[in-house]
Amino acid sequence: MSGAIGAIIGIIFLLVIVGVVWWAIQQLLPLIPLGEPFRTIIYVLMVVVLVLIVLWVILVLLGVAGIRVPSPFSRGAISGGSVAALSGSAAEYLQGVLT
Repeated sequence: MSGAIGAIIGIIFLLVIVGVVWWAIQQLLPLIPLGEPFRTIIYVLMVVVLVLIVLWVILVLLGVAGIRVPSPFSRGAISGGSVAALSGSAAEYLQGVLT
């Protein structure tokens, strides 16, 4: 239970910091003399980074809730070929049978 509380407090701090940085960039970006294509590129990159952070927060909250979401960055991830389509236990069983 204390791990869940720590994770939620950490996420709140992260979201506050990200929100302040987002606000500061939104306020300072018009003050920088950039051409229109560069301003749009910077804005799109900011949105992409923000979406990635929000997706990471959602994955952490699901993990705290006990819902296991497979991701390519999780430990023990299976990679490659048709074995990747199988669940982890089935892939381990097949590897044991085939060797």
